[in-house]
Amino acid sequence: MGPLHGIKVVEFAALGPAPMGTMLLADLGAQVVRIERKTSGRPTADLFDPKIDILNRNRQVVALDLKKPEGIAAALQLIAGADALIEGFRPGVMERLSLGPDVCLARNPRLVYGRMTGWGQRGTLAQAAGHDINYLSLSGALHAIGEKGGKPVAPLNLVADCGGGALFLAMGVMAALLEAKGSGKGQVVDVAMTDGCATLMTMMYTLKAMGQWTQERGSNLLDGGAHFYDTYRCQDGKYISIGPIEPQFYALFLEKAGLAADPDFKAQWDRGQWPALKEKLAAVLEQKTRDEWCALMEGTDACVAPVLDMEEAPHHPHNVSRGTFIEVEGVVQPAPAPRFSRTVPDTPRPPTDTGVPAEVLAQWGFSADEVARLQACGAL
Repeated sequence: MGPLHGIKVVEFAALGPAPMGTMLLADLGAQVVRIERKTSGRPTADLFDPKIDILNRNRQVVALDLKKPEGIAAALQLIAGADALIEGFRPGVMERLSLGPDVCLARNPRLVYGRMTGWGQRGTLAQAAGHDINYLSLSGALHAIGEKGGKPVAPLNLVADCGGGALFLAMGVMAALLEAKGSGKGQVVDVAMTDGCATLMTMMYTLKAMGQWTQERGSNLLDGGAHFYDTYRCQDGKYISIGPIEPQFYALFLEKAGLAADPDFKAQWDRGQWPALKEKLAAVLEQKTRDEWCALMEGTDACVAPVLDMEEAPHHPHNVSRGTFIEVEGVVQPAPAPRFSRTVPDTPRPPTDTGVPAEVLAQWGFSADEVARLQACGAL
């Protein structure tokens, strides 16, 4: 049933990190009802097929016309019975809908009101549009990612949307829920992707303060500058990743790569030698296929792994043994994480498993007459 069984969340349909953060809560057992705009059914900018949008799994869905007072009243009735609310609009949108924090907390003083934006609820850029790559830029993270002499490289939307956004949203909401359990008081959780990205850069800012991080991309320990922390092309055109940072792991890697006797590689931490050692190591690693190198090193302390594509990853023996990926109605997708020894989450329901709106509202305490009135006036 998951450790969040019994927690009720109202989610306002949005894009990006808000649905992912809500998915994380739903995966762990929270009961989530997703309010979508009745006029459009889904956000107009939605890029995903609603039948396959994995981020929207484990939801119940109710479409309300929030331009009608009856629709707003129904939303507030749902919020009155919720532990948390999640919205991902620009600052001021929920206030204009008469569903801002003041209104909702007056109706439900224990409510945790999670607000997910790129720039935050306040700040000089708060009202500007943006996307993951823009928020990542402002934290210093994007500048640090890329090859030496090359341009900054966007790491998909993993860092701002997923890491600095969704994960911080889920963590912030759960922290506020824990506090509310003792205090009886709710609060607003202002989650900004720029803030989250900056926090994710804490280790790099530590290295910078120690004088061990330069502003030149591809010249540092963790950005591919070190010969022992990078990806390498193999004979078959596929890649392996290596990361034997610790001296005992580095020594084992050199042994298995046939380089233990090469004196050049003894200078592991001589940064001036890194470029030359990378070229030398690349030439060695091109002599075998990816799978041949993995047969020699994977599963040992040499810190080597195959670089798998999304077709390969679900079939890797380790992922299979842990059940890292699952299939739900023909759609392969990541399984809920993390794992729990006692309160094991249920298998996710597909995004199309929304339930009948009248039944969903009944589960949230609406009477049959109230549902009938909403349907009659067109608000539901």
